[in-house]
Amino acid sequence: MNPLRPRAGFHCAIALSAAACAAALPAIAAAQVAPLPVATLGGTRLDIVATGEVARAPDIATISAGVVTQAATASAALAENATRMTATIAALRRAGVADRDIQSNAINLSPQYRYGENVPPVLTGYQASNQVSIRFRDIKRAGAILDALVQAGANQINGPAFSLDKPAAALDEARTAAVAAARTRADLYARAAGLTVRRIVAIAEDGEQSAQPRPMMMAMARMEKDSTPVQAGEQTLAITLRVTFELQ
Repeated sequence: MNPLRPRAGFHCAIALSAAACAAALPAIAAAQVAPLPVATLGGTRLDIVATGEVARAPDIATISAGVVTQAATASAALAENATRMTATIAALRRAGVADRDIQSNAINLSPQYRYGENVPPVLTGYQASNQVSIRFRDIKRAGAILDALVQAGANQINGPAFSLDKPAAALDEARTAAVAAARTRADLYARAAGLTVRRIVAIAEDGEQSAQPRPMMMAMARMEKDSTPVQAGEQTLAITLRVTFELQ
């Protein structure tokens, strides 16, 4: 036998070793990035859903106001609408509303038809509408601003809707209340079962809820002596948590 000639078995061993190494590489890589195993519970698992709530007086009011006009032609409807909306925005500025708190929501132009039986519809004119969203921080002036809108020519008003400008601190208070409520309920279940609460295993936040007064359709007529009455009330903010406890 030629000692320089490699044997077939030697080649097979090298090939198998290479294949085995190649197959082992992904497993090694996977082992390096695999998440740590979650510790199993040594006692009884208890899942609680709890909600924490806080009430705050709102400090932001939002009103949707618009102008709707009709005319025989599209250009006339838009022109009249632009004139009245310009006056409306000017009235808002005079009332102390900043430009950054006035935002256009929708501008629409649509044909108007008269319909009859067994006859084609007849074009009667055009309707233009322009709506803006107004946010203001002095809620006590809500009634006066509503009246200023009507005087300036706004004929579509919805609101006000109330909210908090910076709700983070109130929401954190609601989170604390939710955890306390979950722990109180867990203690109750544990006592009823003859057990004790050992620890909190997991906390998941379902999200926040905000219950605020429903917007009112405000009357169009201006009051003789006083501005339109508006009551802000209170806003409730809530956080719901899912808390898992271990009982022993």
